[in-house]
Amino acid sequence: MNVKLWGTRGSIPSPGPETIHYGGNTSCVGVTLSDGSMLALDAGTGIRSLGLALGEAPSRLHILLTHLHLDHIQGLVFFAPAFRTQTELTIWGPASPEASLRDRIARYISAPLSPIEVRELPCDFSFRHCPNAEWEIGPARIRCAPVSHRGPTLGYRIEDGDSSLTYIPDHEPALGTDLDGLDEDWISGFELARDTSLLIHDGQYADSEYPDHVGWGHSAISHALAFANRAGAERTVLFHHDPRHSDEFLDGLGGEARQRWIELGGEPGAVELGVEGAEYELPVKANSPAAIA
Repeated sequence: MNVKLWGTRGSIPSPGPETIHYGGNTSCVGVTLSDGSMLALDAGTGIRSLGLALGEAPSRLHILLTHLHLDHIQGLVFFAPAFRTQTELTIWGPASPEASLRDRIARYISAPLSPIEVRELPCDFSFRHCPNAEWEIGPARIRCAPVSHRGPTLGYRIEDGDSSLTYIPDHEPALGTDLDGLDEDWISGFELARDTSLLIHDGQYADSEYPDHVGWGHSAISHALAFANRAGAERTVLFHHDPRHSDEFLDGLGGEARQRWIELGGEPGAVELGVEGAEYELPVKANSPAAIA
């Protein structure tokens, strides 16, 4: 798998000279599978650049939404492939007793918030609630599970060959408690992240900021690292940066995170802050079915 970060910011876009390095676009991660097929994780403003980079291909795309807060869907009406008749676009997301996934997204892609309606988009749209069981997209096996965040919210695990990506960008696994003292069964999202090759995880708050944001659905740095450590993640990318955090602030937060990770017994360099445009190669190992095929 190739994994590329197209938007790393949380809550609201924050472009400007003070956020150039880590980026100001909201959540979007592009994943290219071992057979060349493509999917996107979330559709924040970063998906606009992803769509432009795709050009005229591929014609079949999947978008996996963690939840429907605006910073995770506001790029949909600026996603160029959605305006091509040849595009088959499948949007996956959490179910809700309130309304279907299509109807909930249509509240955004409709007047007065949008100049067009969902039904006017020329692509071949389909909307699917994520199943409780594992499913497949191309060579990948996908699993999801509800995670601790306000509103119906999912985390995802994508396995391609023997490599795995876990994506939990909005997550508060601690909720003010000590993660080290919790049984694994009580830790939100734990099975999705167990022994994953790459964990992309919420790291919105410095520890000093978290007490004023308990229950907001986001992690302090120490909680994100404790979660990654307990789960045995091989590599962790801290994500969903607070819109108030400048590059200078995030540089300091990244240094603190790396030092804390070493103190937890982790490998130096196995933890970093998400940078817009960064890419990660997760190799398909030689004995995996995808490599043999």
